[in-house]
Amino acid sequence: MSFTFTTRLPLSRHAVDRDHLSRGLPGLLDQLWADAATRVLPVWHGKILLAPLDPGTGPRLALLPPSSLQMSPQNVGLRVYLGRSLPTNLPEAFGTRIVAVQLDDAAAARLEPDEDRWVGLRTVATVLGDRDAGLVTEALGVLNWHASHAHCPRCGAATAVEEGGWVRRCPIDNSQVFPRTDPAVIVLITDADDRILLGSNAMWENNRYSLLAGFVEPGEALETAVIREMFEESGLRVTDPVYVGSQPWPFPASVMCGFTARLADDQQARDLLPDGAEILALRWFSRQELQDAGEWMLLPGPSSIAHAMIERWLGAPLPAAPELIRP
Repeated sequence: MSFTFTTRLPLSRHAVDRDHLSRGLPGLLDQLWADAATRVLPVWHGKILLAPLDPGTGPRLALLPPSSLQMSPQNVGLRVYLGRSLPTNLPEAFGTRIVAVQLDDAAAARLEPDEDRWVGLRTVATVLGDRDAGLVTEALGVLNWHASHAHCPRCGAATAVEEGGWVRRCPIDNSQVFPRTDPAVIVLITDADDRILLGSNAMWENNRYSLLAGFVEPGEALETAVIREMFEESGLRVTDPVYVGSQPWPFPASVMCGFTARLADDQQARDLLPDGAEILALRWFSRQELQDAGEWMLLPGPSSIAHAMIERWLGAPLPAAPELIRP
């Protein structure tokens, strides 16, 4: 059940062999750069380019030969080997090797000066195919990690990029640092009447509501995090956390672990106590109330796991709502 649900999530889809065995090959990235069959995924401020629209195939990534960037291996920005393309029905042949490249402003302007053609993942996640959605999610996750791990956490020395962009090494003690992902739980809570609890975050518009979520702390099981985070944000004790599925969320470096839970028997649904710092408002919704609220309330956008979890409970599509662009 969980895996079936996960495959429906826009950012959990993939059709790439990450080819981890090739990452350790000496000079891998320079070899790929010299190979005309390699394709490059350019990334600029977390945005990517789309290929010219083909009505027969739908939106897809602009995967370019290295020569199109007009940059030597010595001058190109941070590169990450993403793996080999697996589909056989795309312009890139089966097995095509793909490299993500972080571009600075000048390089991005040379490649495509029209900034409107650079798009964020959230705005196109649901219209990209499995391979392209997975490629961008992978690329952003690793590049965001690089942005915050340029120095050794032990001594502060500038680290060197190795293993096709998947390792940083300290030149002082030769220690390695690997990409990190921060796990978070996101929870669909129901009460005795099978209503769901939605909250409004202090960083959002006051009419935007979603499921409650929070990061897993060190030394904590996912199920324990569900109980703790829900109490901290709502003042309610929940029980019976059940895993539903997960979705990577590279904004900047999370994986959202979806759970359902129910209100504990010794709790009243009216005993809501938003924390006042992160969560400003909380409300219970029946299915009919949620559908009726579409005229005034913004719900999670379709790229999020919250959107899919609510639809799963609702048993019907959610009212259309714009994506929350701010991380």
